Amino acid sequence: MKWLKRILIFIIGLVLTAFIAFLLVNESLPKGETGSAADDFARKMQQATHLQAWENTGAIQFSFGGLGSSRHTLWDKQRHYAQVRWGKRYNVLVDINKKQGIARKNGEIVTGNEGQELVTKAWKIWVNDSFWLNPIAKAFDPGTSRSLVTLEDGSKGVMVSYSSGGDTPGDAYLWIVDKNFLPTHWKLWVSIIPVGGVKFSWERWKTLSTGAKVATFHDGLIDVKLSDVKGTKNLLELTNGKDVFAELEAQ
Repeated sequence: MKWLKRILIFIIGLVLTAFIAFLLVNESLPKGETGSAADDFARKMQQATHLQAWENTGAIQFSFGGLGSSRHTLWDKQRHYAQVRWGKRYNVLVDINKKQGIARKNGEIVTGNEGQELVTKAWKIWVNDSFWLNPIAKAFDPGTSRSLVTLEDGSKGVMVSYSSGGDTPGDAYLWIVDKNFLPTHWKLWVSIIPVGGVKFSWERWKTLSTGAKVATFHDGLIDVKLSDVKGTKNLLELTNGKDVFAELEAQ
């Protein structure tokens, strides 16, 4: 009974400690003002990262690393296809719009429910990883709203909220920028993180061959790294003339 009491006290102590830490760290969603000023701020941020060059980027590849994981994406932006590979066993071709595709495990095609589950997982990976690659381009997507927020130091930031789209609608992101409107940090209010206002840096900017700019490192709750990032005007230029998605296109 004494050991049970000690264990119970220990558990209660952990819960109280976690609750106190949550209260100290958690930030409520800040209120901002919508309108032309917020939209202008977001557009300047897009200009700083060369939005037009991003729109002219027809294909891109990158590897995503975080939480000890590593996965690799080849994205045909023109046809809305993606190849997602992870765990050295899985290689999935996904029609992004239809959420359908072809899944392979250890080189063998997987069909039925298991195959569809792998396709759905690959789609969710693409949603997350491509968003980290360039969410700035999505600041005016359908279902978004923008509000201008006054920061603690008196400067301004822009909150981009998503009421639809992606895998977790309802998320919101507060962008903090430098004097040239190039992002330096963002704060997150997202469903997958129980604490509001978690901050990540935006750094190690890379300019693709098309002229688009993307950040490849984010220091925060965990380190998020993007590596082997390459972008070209079209897929064949990136893959040396091979249409990786020919099998998917034929379906």
